Amino acid sequence: MKKSLALLPAFSPFVLQAQRLARSITPHLKLSLNVYSFNKPLRAGEIDLFDVLDFCAEHNFDAIDPTAYYFPDYPKVPTDAYLFRFKREAFLKGLDISGTGVRNNFVQPDPKKRQESIELVLHWIRAAAKMGIPNVRIFTGRPDSDEYTKDQIMEWLVRDVRTCCTYGKQYGVMIALQNHNEFLKTADEVDLLFERVDSEWLGLNLDIGSYREKDPYAEIEQNIKHAITWQIKENVWIDGQQTPTDLPRLFDLIKKAGYSGYIPLETLGPGDPYEKVPKLLTKARKALG
Repeated sequence: MKKSLALLPAFSPFVLQAQRLARSITPHLKLSLNVYSFNKPLRAGEIDLFDVLDFCAEHNFDAIDPTAYYFPDYPKVPTDAYLFRFKREAFLKGLDISGTGVRNNFVQPDPKKRQESIELVLHWIRAAAKMGIPNVRIFTGRPDSDEYTKDQIMEWLVRDVRTCCTYGKQYGVMIALQNHNEFLKTADEVDLLFERVDSEWLGLNLDIGSYREKDPYAEIEQNIKHAITWQIKENVWIDGQQTPTDLPRLFDLIKKAGYSGYIPLETLGPGDPYEKVPKLLTKARKALG
């Protein structure tokens, strides 16, 4: 006998997936660009976020995903005037802003530093709400000490992520935890964190290039139930080697899972993003059919 959604536990790890399946038989996938693809020219001051907006509009992306450290004065939040200008320009160019993110560390032993990371996330939750951005991407961070057990570190991480989710709820902004091959390395570890945080305001920024210990496609399939956004990269890791992503296989997994929403593309490594991004975009559109 099938259970109705109303009978599922409020924070079941399968609630988001069940809701997606109930909403739509045919998933609606929208292509976004993760701005890290233009990291080098942005860091060098050769271009700015508005130039990347122009690029996204010229190539008919559905959305843009600008990480917070590309905004002026990061880690401080820019003025409302700047935030609203960016929001307005994106809207006028027909682009959604699919997400943003910060670089935090919730697994370092110094509680003062962890609190600073929490405050950083909270500031950018407010900024996201002002710009109408639906999620803020966060990280676990990488442990910088071997004095503590993994269980101890997990306690800090669970508590801090839960705090961010509570604050995100107040502003209507979801927390998108990225599996980034740092503290969390496998799909089982991601599942464990989601089970322990137990918040409907937490989702996964599913980074396909950060599963490096097992079959990445099996790991992706296991974690799709948590996904609220993505980082679709040119390569995945198989047997310790970077291997070109099988986009038709990946998108088939995504569609079969019932995921609907943004699928941001991200190019890495050497090369001109003005050449690399269009190539990945063409492959993605072909694979989507």
